[in-house]
Amino acid sequence: MIHPLEPGLDKTADAIGGKAAGLVTLMRLGLPVPPGFVVDVDACRAFLRDGTMPTGLEETRAALDAVSVRSGAAVSMPGMMTTVLDVRGPISPAVRDVFASWNTPRARTYRTLNAIPHDLGTAVVVQAMVYGDRDPHSGSGVAFSRDPTTGARDPYGDVLFGHRGDDVVSGRSATLPLAALEDREPATWAELTDALVRLEKHFADACHVEFTVESGRLWLLQVRPGGLTARAAVRVAVDLADEGLIDRREAVRRISPQLLRSAAVPRMLAGDRLALGRGASPGVATGRVALTADRAVRLAADGPVILVRPETSPLDLHGLAAATGIVTHRGGLASHAAVVARSLGRPAVVGAADLRLPEGTVITIDGTSGEIARGNPGLTPAVADPHLHRLLAWADDISGDRSPRGGEERLAAARGTL
Repeated sequence: MIHPLEPGLDKTADAIGGKAAGLVTLMRLGLPVPPGFVVDVDACRAFLRDGTMPTGLEETRAALDAVSVRSGAAVSMPGMMTTVLDVRGPISPAVRDVFASWNTPRARTYRTLNAIPHDLGTAVVVQAMVYGDRDPHSGSGVAFSRDPTTGARDPYGDVLFGHRGDDVVSGRSATLPLAALEDREPATWAELTDALVRLEKHFADACHVEFTVESGRLWLLQVRPGGLTARAAVRVAVDLADEGLIDRREAVRRISPQLLRSAAVPRMLAGDRLALGRGASPGVATGRVALTADRAVRLAADGPVILVRPETSPLDLHGLAAATGIVTHRGGLASHAAVVARSLGRPAVVGAADLRLPEGTVITIDGTSGEIARGNPGLTPAVADPHLHRLLAWADDISGDRSPRGGEERLAAARGTL
């Protein structure tokens, strides 16, 4: 039930969780990963069933100094479960806390919203700590190989110098664009961007990593493919086909009719602009301002609401699910609010530091431009997407049917022949 993290570990994500499986992939590609081990999903199920903890935890951990203890289910559940950092003695209690967090209300709510079975359980990854706050040449961040909102082929993400990773993903701090790393630590930037290229080739997909720089040395802590909005997914599928990483049939296979429906994103008309943040999840939403998650749930019973918070946490999940759109004063594109908004398909604006409104004010947010306006200025039609037109032309070639139909019907016909 305890497995060292090493390139030869031959276990699926169902057995050791998505995080550990990703770390093994990183190691096989020769990329830098802190040493550690994984407590598998079967151990979690045994704990949830009868309270049994795996044996050998303390002996296995003895080779490591301070460690981090993180969850890693087969399906990503961003921020929903407990993480314990800088453990120097008590790891059995830390592993127990992570196992127990599988059944917290926020985790159960997230699984219900995303149709994730409640009986999966989670693995636990234990790794040597690396410190993004060690010195001026240290920092933490999240890097996407392509823009997760548009699909543009540029490294994208957030970085914080002199901070640990939880400050990046929580949204507590004002992050810098990922490109700031190139100016401050050019050697690390080159290593990181090379890693992203290698990972794209391996997964044949856009991907994102969590990383820490400790005294100028890069460490990768997690990798996942995908994590894109619907419109970005269309562009990435088309671009990957152009680049020869996948063929056109695979590009069509990756875009479902349901995803296609979400890819047509309208924009907000010019209005009485109240603030400008960073667009974190595309789409336009109008509603009354709710200043807490609980108020968002209550106000949503009488119409759409926009949840406005300094930053969000897993404890806000019920409010995030009830809201039509999300705004935070702090945080970046890899913050909790941004990641959860994209997973829920909610428009979101982050980093809107100047927005201060009384609860109940009607506002409209544009999750593409980051604009926030008073009232409801109205919408422009969805912008024509050349990548979408190309994908649908490929779908027609595959199906052989060129009769006039909507995009969803054209895509469904092609996918039915694959």
